Amino acid sequence: MRITDLLSKDVMIMSLQATTKEAAIDEMIASLKSNGKINDEVLFKEAIMNREAQSSTGVGEGIAMPHAKTKAVNEPTVVFAKSEKGLDYNSLDGQPAHLFFMIAAPDGANATHLETLAALSRLLVHPAFVQSLKDAKTPDDVITLFNNEQGDAEETVVAPTSSNDTGKTVVAVTACPTGIAHTYMAAEKLQETANKLGVRIKVETNGSRGVENRLTDKEIAEADGVIIAADVQVDMPRFDGKHLIAKPVAAGIHKPEELIKEAISGNAPVYRAESGSEATESTDGLSVGQQIYKHLMSGVSHMLPFVIGGGIAIAIAFMLDQILGVPQDQLAKLGSYNEIPALLKQIGDVAFGFMLPVFAGYIAYSISDRPGLVAGFVAGGVASVGGAGFLGALVGGFLAGYAVELIKVMLKKLPKTLDGIKVVLFYPVLSVLIVGLLMLLLNVPMSALNTWLNDFLNSLSGTNAVILGLLLGAMMAADLGGPINKAAYIFATGTLAASVATGGSAIMAATMAAGMVPPLATFVATLVFRNKFTAQERDAGLTNSILGASFITEGAIPFAAADPLRMIPSFIAGSAITGAIVMFLNIKVLAPHGGVFVIFLVSQPWFYLIAIVIGTIISAALIGVLRKKPTV
Repeated sequence: MRITDLLSKDVMIMSLQATTKEAAIDEMIASLKSNGKINDEVLFKEAIMNREAQSSTGVGEGIAMPHAKTKAVNEPTVVFAKSEKGLDYNSLDGQPAHLFFMIAAPDGANATHLETLAALSRLLVHPAFVQSLKDAKTPDDVITLFNNEQGDAEETVVAPTSSNDTGKTVVAVTACPTGIAHTYMAAEKLQETANKLGVRIKVETNGSRGVENRLTDKEIAEADGVIIAADVQVDMPRFDGKHLIAKPVAAGIHKPEELIKEAISGNAPVYRAESGSEATESTDGLSVGQQIYKHLMSGVSHMLPFVIGGGIAIAIAFMLDQILGVPQDQLAKLGSYNEIPALLKQIGDVAFGFMLPVFAGYIAYSISDRPGLVAGFVAGGVASVGGAGFLGALVGGFLAGYAVELIKVMLKKLPKTLDGIKVVLFYPVLSVLIVGLLMLLLNVPMSALNTWLNDFLNSLSGTNAVILGLLLGAMMAADLGGPINKAAYIFATGTLAASVATGGSAIMAATMAAGMVPPLATFVATLVFRNKFTAQERDAGLTNSILGASFITEGAIPFAAADPLRMIPSFIAGSAITGAIVMFLNIKVLAPHGGVFVIFLVSQPWFYLIAIVIGTIISAALIGVLRKKPTV
């Protein structure tokens, strides 16, 4: 397949009208939609914006390559667009973007399609070709340029040799989150620069097609240095003992000469792989707060399946027991009185019981790789048994991770002959003993704090409950799935764990209801105030009716991103009111997720729905008042 097979003249935009990044993305998506290349512009834009949130796809040199791989795509397509004046795309080099390639790949994109997209990425690192594209006047000009530059997209990354060979050899690995563009651009730049410097190089790419041009043990052993230009995990232990530089993938595109010179200088740090460690990812450029958030999210992402699966199994057990009937004097056994509910509750309890160990374990794993896993599980288990609860497990996870890092430093100078038993003996024994003893001490104040907090929350009523509901609701709408939203949700799931036996958590109910409001409000607003939204936005609003009902707050992100100063305050107002109403009425829920589809697990279902409707109407009304009519 050739690149021109994906470049449709019908979707090209030779004079982009947008003046902002968001507007440019919308204009290209509209072209895809109008030509039948995608089936859901909201879902597609969400995938595009999620990729932009990881790092800008404005790769520099006047080029932007927004891309997404999603089921919203009907057929693989590349939208070529050109802006004569250029626009601020938050590019990695800080310069305006003039050329845009929006890559739309379906979930089932085959290897041929991905090879073609990789070939496109490699072409765009050549300045002369880029300038020719800037000079192109018609879609036919663009097609002709690509026809002249490309062959079939079957090339692979090779190890070029300069005629001015220095005798130095470098091996490299490139990888980006989606593996479509940056991976191959970085590989091409590194190869091109190495050839100019007279350095032999082989680049392994970890892209959507999987690992290609894999480095062999012999090639690694013979290399003078290693370059890792990656934003995702790559296989690291094979580089043990080599001079190694680890940077984000963007450095491979914009600083290839600097990376290569440092790799062959002999001054780069020598990488030492810990036994049992499997991979790493670049944290270069992350602040301390961002690193802590990354570790926390690692724990949360692994914990949530246990919370949701176990929590809903327990909730169903309670519901079935109520249906089957429980004598008044046996209400304390609700959920386990009848045989079938009892079995379900047993299963749910087991799954739920893993919540805190898994949470702490994967925080520690994120910090110190596999050696931290056992210490983290122990920390979470001790927190669970000792009554320290969710807060204890959170502290314990970080304590375990950094304790293992300290143990690694302490054992670093052990004789090389003992390296083989570090991971199977020294790390687990020392980390379990140290972390276990520290957690036993920590359990005393954390258990007291956890008990006080639960008692305080359970005692909230009237004004205090309303204030908490307002705060949680506002947090859920503040960044629509970001750190603030996640903080509120994590806090709520922690209260659910301690309240299943008492009929559920009002805090969990308030959090879930508030999170449903923003997408539902966009749905209502696009119906009532149609003239204030484009046709594309009205279609997105319809989709948000399902996302909102399912408690997927992120459905409101495209609306917030397009007009944050008006949309986000509107969302916050409605979500805060909904959270306050739920807390004031002490409505409880037994499930941590599901939206209206778990309404049968809510203590006062009709009032719960009314609270959501009130918040939705308030947000939608504010959107209607504040939002301006579209200019196009």
